[in-house]
Amino acid sequence: MRGLVLEFARQRRRPDRAGIDRLARVLGLALAPLLLLGALVAGEGLGTALVVAALPLSVATALGRPILKHDIRRDSLTGLEDRAALIRRLDRMLRAPDTARRAVAAMAVEIDGFKHLEQRHGRPAVERVLRRIGDRLQDGLRSDDGLARLDGPSFGVALSSSRRLDLESAIQLGQRLQQAVADPIEIEGGQVHASISIGFALAQRLEQPGGAELLQAATLALIEAQRGGTASIRSYSEAMRHRISIRNGLSDEIAGALDRGDICAHFQPQISLGDGGISGMEALARWHHPDRGLIPPAEFLPVAEQAGLMSRLGEVMVQDGLNALRLWDAAGLKVPQVGVNFSQVELADPRLVDRLAWELDRFDLQPDRLVIEVLETVVAHRLEDVVVRNLSGLSRLGCRLDLDDFGTGHAAITSIRRFSIQRLKIDRSFVSRLDCDPEQRKMVAAILTMAERLGLETLAEGIETRGERDALRMLGCSHAQGFGVARPMPRAETEAWIRAAQAKPAPLSSRRAI
Repeated sequence: MRGLVLEFARQRRRPDRAGIDRLARVLGLALAPLLLLGALVAGEGLGTALVVAALPLSVATALGRPILKHDIRRDSLTGLEDRAALIRRLDRMLRAPDTARRAVAAMAVEIDGFKHLEQRHGRPAVERVLRRIGDRLQDGLRSDDGLARLDGPSFGVALSSSRRLDLESAIQLGQRLQQAVADPIEIEGGQVHASISIGFALAQRLEQPGGAELLQAATLALIEAQRGGTASIRSYSEAMRHRISIRNGLSDEIAGALDRGDICAHFQPQISLGDGGISGMEALARWHHPDRGLIPPAEFLPVAEQAGLMSRLGEVMVQDGLNALRLWDAAGLKVPQVGVNFSQVELADPRLVDRLAWELDRFDLQPDRLVIEVLETVVAHRLEDVVVRNLSGLSRLGCRLDLDDFGTGHAAITSIRRFSIQRLKIDRSFVSRLDCDPEQRKMVAAILTMAERLGLETLAEGIETRGERDALRMLGCSHAQGFGVARPMPRAETEAWIRAAQAKPAPLSSRRAI
């Protein structure tokens, strides 16, 4: 063959058809005729180069199938198996005798907040994070377990029957893997602290599963875990599949519900603890489903977030809130301000400040009548530049900023001052049983003292009894809201409540709300 190749490389005349076919058969390449004909035009040097370039392709044709098959089974970034290889491994495990088969399990693992990591540190840094986490997961597994990178920030694990896993031991293994990942990862210019959420599925909980079905069950458990917050672990159950099916159905309906007005703002009054007067309203999203009735926010808000509809929902809440203020003004009802919750997704919208300025102008309202409620967990972490600019821009615009659920997110005092926060909303977990729990009173007293020193107003959330109201007032809290004041109400009911409250201050319920 070598002699034939060199012969054609040296020739400057057109080779005959039989010679071309002969070379094609020897090299095993359909492109050989085109390469050699191109050589006649380009000259001897290029002709030689083209023929030599063809040689590795012939080798790949003859010998490369096993190599290519191996490459397909491996992730190019981490060197781990891919999804198809992991499923084949699970299939092999599940073909074992019944007692061993039922001990097989799959895990689905995902890096928490991966999108924000990539936006903050860039692609090269997160690729290093992916490789390091892959290494650490591998170190935490046994040699007969299988680890694969599924896609993006997701990994899959095939746990062999040698572990004899039950529910408790699977959770313990998941916790050990989380601990292995928790150490900081060095990147250029700093460190990354990553966490993982885990879903797992035991083969014994499914009827005759295949590898794909077992991995899918683990993925469903991962989705449930992520709903519980970062670094969560969940085990698969059939009830979980049913819940996820319902949520997927809701996801398809939410956009239409927003357009039709089925999802709208209900308003919960906020009062001054000094004189009982109305100090504001909080706009809260409620969904009146045509078939299912009122769907709880805890059920549809996570679905809206997963469907990428939080910005659209936020727009509806702002418009409903500002429209209500305008109507109450026209009716002579005194409501100083309305508060709207803003998710981190909304705060990352570069058009946010301009959009809110336009909405305030459209409804002819001063900016200080719109309260931007931001979760403490948002400002407790390093923020994207656009979020920082938006919070500063909203403050300059004149909007008020409330730090919501204070006490749960470990926000630093520097963050409170940096963003010109004007009021702390004390989380309901500190308010419950405040009148009969000395430890609760100490915690709330410390928060109120800090707020006073910083010149901040305070509002207690979740107040339910007169005793809690009296205790808060004695400790020096400024405002309160909760079922003990009033439940969230549609705008028409809220208007009736305002009229009654302004005619005669409505007494707080002395009975714990159910």
